[in-house]
Amino acid sequence: MKKIRYIIITLLLLMAVPAALTKAQAAEGDIDVNELVFGHIGDAYQWHIAKFGDMEVSIPLPVIVKSSTGWHVFSSARLEEGPYEGLYVAEGGAYDGKIVERNAAGEEVRPLDISITKNVLGLFINSAVLLVIMMSCVRWYKKHPLEDGAPKGGVGMIEVTVLSIYNDVIKGCIGENYRRYAPYLLTAFFFVLVNNLMGLIPIFPGGANVTGNIAITLVLALCTFVLTNVYGTKAYWKEIFWPDVPTWLKAPIPMMPLIEFFGIFTKPFALMIRLFANIMAGHAAVLSLVAIIFITVKSGPVINGSMTVVSVAFSIFMDALEILVAFIQAYVFTMLSAVFIGLSQVKEHAEKQ
Repeated sequence: MKKIRYIIITLLLLMAVPAALTKAQAAEGDIDVNELVFGHIGDAYQWHIAKFGDMEVSIPLPVIVKSSTGWHVFSSARLEEGPYEGLYVAEGGAYDGKIVERNAAGEEVRPLDISITKNVLGLFINSAVLLVIMMSCVRWYKKHPLEDGAPKGGVGMIEVTVLSIYNDVIKGCIGENYRRYAPYLLTAFFFVLVNNLMGLIPIFPGGANVTGNIAITLVLALCTFVLTNVYGTKAYWKEIFWPDVPTWLKAPIPMMPLIEFFGIFTKPFALMIRLFANIMAGHAAVLSLVAIIFITVKSGPVINGSMTVVSVAFSIFMDALEILVAFIQAYVFTMLSAVFIGLSQVKEHAEKQ
């Protein structure tokens, strides 16, 4: 019980200290909740750590762009004072928050941008964490023969998770060809899980909204899309273009083939949106609860104090819920990918008989 009490007190202090440091700033003017929420869950050219009065602590990241004048590589700190080498960060408009330049007509245009942004750096860090975890398990298995029994601790937890996903999800959903797809699906599960959990850590190197970025979920869904359709059987494609339904549903108007064909794209689209929306919504919910502290500053110490207690309590509850959601979303993404791949491995009914 003492350990639980210490953990709760630590969490309260971690959330109360930033609130106390920002109250003076909040009293000077109204807080823009949209900027507070989307500024934290969005991508950026620097990694914001904290703000103490007028001093902002952040990590500048490398900017790598190819503009009309060639390649430019410099620190994002150069852009804080204004345009640098003809490049600047747009404020408002279609390219809000992105590096732009002006063309001959004076219009804002985006150069080729391959900068190391906050989400990119977060992706590198989280991938390194995943590699360290898995290589630690590999090292344990190399040092301990089978006669030593099952592993314990963290390695044992990883083994149980792998076996659960491998036997219940991959093998159960795909069928006899499950071994071909097991490496990808296990990698996808742990990749999504680690990124989800690292995104819940409020301090560096955590806090990057990687799986809440639609570009990341798009690539993951695209990988499932390729594995599903490139290795699909002849019977799978036959069921799409000439399904086993009455002829009047297939010709002269190809109603069912069109529906099945669009289903090829709606399945990975659902994968992409489901993961992106759930993770981003969780981050936005927690940040919105924290914003209550700053919104009620001008309402007096009684209201602000009581709402701070409510905000902290609900934020801790939401953080605990998000830990559960992190596991659920990783499991659901892997399970749906396995289901879609399994559907593409269908065989002719005659072959089954």
